[in-house]
Amino acid sequence: MPEEAEAPDTDPEIPPSVRAQLLATEHWSLLASRSTTQSEVLTRISIFLTLTSAGLVSLALLGQVTRFEGDFPVFALTVLGFVILVGILTQVRVTNVGMEDLQYVLAMNRLRGAYVDLDPQVAKYLMASRFDDFHGSRDTYYYLGKRGSASVLGGSSMILIMAVNTALVGIFGTNLVGALGAVTPWPPVVGITAAFTYCAISFWLGAKAYVGLWKTYQPLFPSPEGERSG
Repeated sequence: MPEEAEAPDTDPEIPPSVRAQLLATEHWSLLASRSTTQSEVLTRISIFLTLTSAGLVSLALLGQVTRFEGDFPVFALTVLGFVILVGILTQVRVTNVGMEDLQYVLAMNRLRGAYVDLDPQVAKYLMASRFDDFHGSRDTYYYLGKRGSASVLGGSSMILIMAVNTALVGIFGTNLVGALGAVTPWPPVVGITAAFTYCAISFWLGAKAYVGLWKTYQPLFPSPEGERSG
């Protein structure tokens, strides 16, 4: 019978320098991926805002020529419908990138926790958090103290795109009801209702995705009670 191949002689004690090199390589990979993702979504946002501006300007110019009569309502609904479609796709991508960015932050926080395991003395030099949980992610997003959730959410790209889409949906609803022959006050009432409905659904879907992420996530380095941000 042929002799069994011997198992490779592996050293279970990997030198700390090798561990640090492997962790640093992963850290740089995450940084590159995060940078590429942010660049891509900023390009998408720029394209959408440019398209929105061009669409509204074209409607204003055509409205002056047609005196907002004839085929203008059909043209306006077509342009607004296309811009809204692009806006919804952009909003979906921006929301996904927000979730991805959070995952990159948590992953890099975990690597910092591993660095501190290798050399506890480096902990005092780290401004970004080494804890890969909710509190650690907040500390990494803002090193110098505490920042309210309302400030973070209100200044996000997702809210910007949501606000633009909400306005477009409201304008589309108003024009659609007007094109069908409805008289005041129904066009503005329908437009405002459509805008609020879209905004509420967008908030609900975003909150559901965010809460769902934390329900399934298990941190490796949870923040100590005394070091948690408010």
